[in-house]
Amino acid sequence: MRITDPLLTVRESARILQISVPTFWRRVADGTVPKPVKLGGLSKWPESEILAVIEQAKARRGK
Repeated sequence: MRITDPLLTVRESARILQISVPTFWRRVADGTVPKPVKLGGLSKWPESEILAVIEQAKARRGK
């Protein structure tokens, strides 16, 4: 099986967005970043959703 949309940890996701982990959690709370996929006790984010956050920010920049 090939994973086409890898799941990222909170640290990996925050690193991509170039923000701290506490700021990442604040962005989840305010809805800027989607809520995680829960796997047991783990929180993970599909890479495509994290990249979509960047694309949405870029789209808002032009308005």
